[in-house]
Amino acid sequence: MSKSVVLITGALTGIGRAAALAFAREGATVVVSGRRPEAGAALEAELRALGADALFVQADVRHESEVRALIERAVAQFGRLDIAVNNAGTEGTPGPVIDQTPEDYAALFETNVLGTLLCLKHELTVMQSQGHGSIVNISSTMGERGAANMSLYAASKHAVEGLTKSAAIEAAAFGVRVNAVAPGPTETGMLDRLTGSAEKKAAFYAAVPLKRGGTPEEIAEAILFVGSARASYMTGQIIRVNGGKTAS
Repeated sequence: MSKSVVLITGALTGIGRAAALAFAREGATVVVSGRRPEAGAALEAELRALGADALFVQADVRHESEVRALIERAVAQFGRLDIAVNNAGTEGTPGPVIDQTPEDYAALFETNVLGTLLCLKHELTVMQSQGHGSIVNISSTMGERGAANMSLYAASKHAVEGLTKSAAIEAAAFGVRVNAVAPGPTETGMLDRLTGSAEKKAAFYAAVPLKRGGTPEEIAEAILFVGSARASYMTGQIIRVNGGKTAS
């Protein structure tokens, strides 16, 4: 991992932030992106304090020009792109299918699906010319299953898994791996927003065989492994890290 150049989108909170810190502790050069410049600058400083070369680039993955500029900046500054973690995502507005609107669909799919597609497009362009690289998309337990009041989110993560598998088949021809890590319930701000209360969160965890949520650090360890050369024969796979939630 030492001196690998790693790019992480949606890196300012939760799983993305934990992954950035984990890669930095492993000695990687870390490029982080997100939409909030003050939080981005603070994270860059925190990564540098760990001894890592680090760079924050403000970017919104919904816009191709910003994705292109993000990846070009990373490569211009550090010379290559070894690992990319496409983590930027949103839960949208939960609710019954009959209440969903075209606007709800667009707001969620533009980040979760279009954003992942645009990142893949420009990361793979760089990695194809290099002849190496590893991409880790972030899915969810809901990339495999449905859930009441979460139709659009579940659909978006099913799409991310389809993108992952298809891109992996294409990228194998030029020595690049594409996989996804699919977290189960994880202690993040997104889960807090989805559950809304301690009681509802406890009920959510009751459906997990391990009877707890994961931590961002636990998910980051899976991302670190899948992205690294330790998983060199793994591509097109969805790695489910969910406390056993999808075991039955």
